[in-house]
Amino acid sequence: MAIFMADNKPRSPHSAEQVVLDEVKGHIQIITLNNPRKLNNVTREVALRLTELYEKWEKESDAEMIIIKGTGQAFCAGGDLRSVYYGKAEKHNIEVMYKIYWLYYHIHTYKKTLVAFVNGIAMGAGASLATLSTYKVVTEKTVFAAPEVGFGFHTESGLSYILSHLSGHLGEYLALTGSRLDGVEMIATGLGTHYIPSEKLEELEKRLIDLNTGDKNLVRATIEEFTLQVQPGEKSILHNSSLIDKCFSNDTVEDIIESLEAASDMEGNEWVKRTIKKLKSSSPTALKMTLRSVRQARKQTLFECLKKEFRLTVNTFRGVISKDIYEGIRALIIEKDNFPKWNPPLGEVTEEKLNLLFKPLEEEFELQLPIEGKISRWEGKYENSGYNSKYPHDCEVHTVMTQLKSRM
Repeated sequence: MAIFMADNKPRSPHSAEQVVLDEVKGHIQIITLNNPRKLNNVTREVALRLTELYEKWEKESDAEMIIIKGTGQAFCAGGDLRSVYYGKAEKHNIEVMYKIYWLYYHIHTYKKTLVAFVNGIAMGAGASLATLSTYKVVTEKTVFAAPEVGFGFHTESGLSYILSHLSGHLGEYLALTGSRLDGVEMIATGLGTHYIPSEKLEELEKRLIDLNTGDKNLVRATIEEFTLQVQPGEKSILHNSSLIDKCFSNDTVEDIIESLEAASDMEGNEWVKRTIKKLKSSSPTALKMTLRSVRQARKQTLFECLKKEFRLTVNTFRGVISKDIYEGIRALIIEKDNFPKWNPPLGEVTEEKLNLLFKPLEEEFELQLPIEGKISRWEGKYENSGYNSKYPHDCEVHTVMTQLKSRM
């Protein structure tokens, strides 16, 4: 926890080691993700500290607005993939994902004004964190992406819900290809709310602090004073929305690829060849899992999406039908040979196998989110879940996984 002096600046004898900094300035609370060397990734420590702060400030009457930002070149580049690789399905990894999904639901349904300065890389869990706030301020440095299928995972942390609500079938395109959007494109798609040059962020932050209120009308008006009107450039992927909709509206991954191949020889469609290459180089299991997840999300609430995504995460970590996530991280992050050996191949990822990934867990191992009359607003934490209460030690989580698998 930060220690505050008279000037309200964070002080700590270990401040260089703090991955989350927090400041209180009147009615304004400021969170800074502070691990630039690791692109401000979401670790267990980060999830714990963010949960503490968001819960505390929602309950405090003096806290009216939270500003969240990152240091260095990233806002937040997602989860800790090395930890996933070395920890596999151990309790630590399950705990981190549980805490992230649980926290993101609370941020999305937060009762006070939230402002995110997305001045850099926002990927995976970081992309979700960036888009959950009331006001999403983006800049010329912003990079948004959901790259999970490229290393054998699924679009998670609420992104299946967020992407499914984009226009047409852009959500499927972004989820299946991991393609990036810049700040201008985030504005055009609605993923960002205000485009502001990065050199103006410090001045904007000062103005918001001086405003000293969470009144949404006043906050929005202040942000708009700094906002530029922007349009996607000539090379923006958004200009290909008609073809994206035509191809990515197909029912299966195989049909999507076939449709893209049919369009690849048309003049001006060079990007299609790159898209086909991305799809064919990604994990077949992850592609099919993600397509179904995003399609389901069109008819699901965020509550339902997060519970679904947690099931997919647990079953993916367990290797229920594939161990592609570990092979992908090995090839792209650990050994960096860039040649993952996916298994099973696309044709063998059947609907029956996918059903195993989407199958609900036993109730005590599900993600527990607030339900009126059952679980109150800030209950349902990991510490009260079946993972923690029944199996308090890392070595015992293998028993959980074995039992769950045997009951399928």
